[in-house]
Amino acid sequence: MTARPALAVLALSAALAGCGRSEPPAPAPRPVVTVVATPAAGAEVAVYSGEVRARREADLGFRVPGKIVARYVDVGATVKKSTPLARLDPADAELNVAAARSALAAAETELAFARAELDRYATLLERQFISRAVYDQKLNAYNAARARHDQARAQLAVVENQSAYTTLVADQDGVVTAVNAEAGQVVAAGQPVVRIARPEEKEVAVSIPETRLDELKSGTREILVRTVAEPDRVYRGKVREIAPAADPATRTFAARITILDPGPGVALGMTASVAFVGAGGGGVVLPLTAIYRKDDRPAVWIVDPKTGTVRLQPVVVAQYREDGAVVSSGLAGGERVVAAGVNKLVEGQAVAPAEALAEGRRP
Repeated sequence: MTARPALAVLALSAALAGCGRSEPPAPAPRPVVTVVATPAAGAEVAVYSGEVRARREADLGFRVPGKIVARYVDVGATVKKSTPLARLDPADAELNVAAARSALAAAETELAFARAELDRYATLLERQFISRAVYDQKLNAYNAARARHDQARAQLAVVENQSAYTTLVADQDGVVTAVNAEAGQVVAAGQPVVRIARPEEKEVAVSIPETRLDELKSGTREILVRTVAEPDRVYRGKVREIAPAADPATRTFAARITILDPGPGVALGMTASVAFVGAGGGGVVLPLTAIYRKDDRPAVWIVDPKTGTVRLQPVVVAQYREDGAVVSSGLAGGERVVAAGVNKLVEGQAVAPAEALAEGRRP
């Protein structure tokens, strides 16, 4: 009889403990940023970034070695043809010119004496006072003196040119884009000192993947150029050259796109984007962060508007570019796609799009 009250107490305690248990709360929907998949209207577009450069630019250097004593231009300076750019110490060149002039003067004196001697011996030969052999000796001496005179005159012209080469001048109108030497520096002959670009013809240097070479070479695509400084201004372009071999590091082909009628706002060194527009294509452009890879294949997370959960949708990415990924198939348009945090989602997980949270709603 004493055991029954004890059992009753234990049963009552167990019942009370069971009443205190409750189901764990459901996890709150994960906040996510989403975008609406909108099919791109019009033609297919391939965009590449590049740098505005001059079609013609050259590194200028002194033709003779020496020490730079003055530099007259800086980067960005506009120069005209024959404008002095830098100057070497002219002391050695001036001494060489003086020595060459002295040598020429000596050669002229020897030539004048040899000519006078030849004339006198010619008279003696006519009167038969000397033999023909003696006259030939004076003729040979005269010819040698004349050759030495010509040599000295040519040598003087060479050293005078070298003296003029101590001043580096612009060989064309242009803009200074680089300065590679300073005053006080000793430079060798031909060492680059100043780089000058001719700004009348501007082009964009871009790198093209091998999958796009045939389209560019065919010339069927319209080319549009836009600079970062003037995003609302669009210029037409054309392909001027494509490298015959790929870069060994990037495996892309260097190409030059000439800007037709560039405006004054297009400056050398600016960052520009080149768009190759062609017929067909379309597709959907999504942020690069929206692409999820499963089994090494691209896919995206789509939010179900009815259940508020996500499901994985395989897609085909036609192109990765700077403004996003172009999805050619797998999306019909209008789907709400998760744009960030795709690696933290699982199939069927409840999510709260950032747009819905901003409006105080739950999907």
